[in-house]
Amino acid sequence: MSRLHGITVILVDETNAGEDPFGQPVVEKTEIPIENVLVAPASTDDVTAELSLTGKKIVYELAIPKGDIHDWTNKTVKFFGKKWKTVGIPQEGIEDLIPLDWNKKVMVECYE
Repeated sequence: MSRLHGITVILVDETNAGEDPFGQPVVEKTEIPIENVLVAPASTDDVTAELSLTGKKIVYELAIPKGDIHDWTNKTVKFFGKKWKTVGIPQEGIEDLIPLDWNKKVMVECYE
């Protein structure tokens, strides 16, 4: 039996890099590779609930590895050759009480 492992997902982080001459904020985007992220299709119940609550159609659920300190709220992610947008606040469990390598999950909708 092979060991369970995930794929590398690119998290696009945005930071404020100052203002342009018109006083508008300038956003700098940084692509951060996150390794060992599990990607699974969202369940029918999750898709229906999120669609009725927010109007967003989630497609996948990502399991984020333990020890990750990045902000996953309303971020763009890239995997499978497409761009995705995270939906909602990631759910996080206590690392020591969860077996395996993942303790956080976040849902994504298609962005392209």
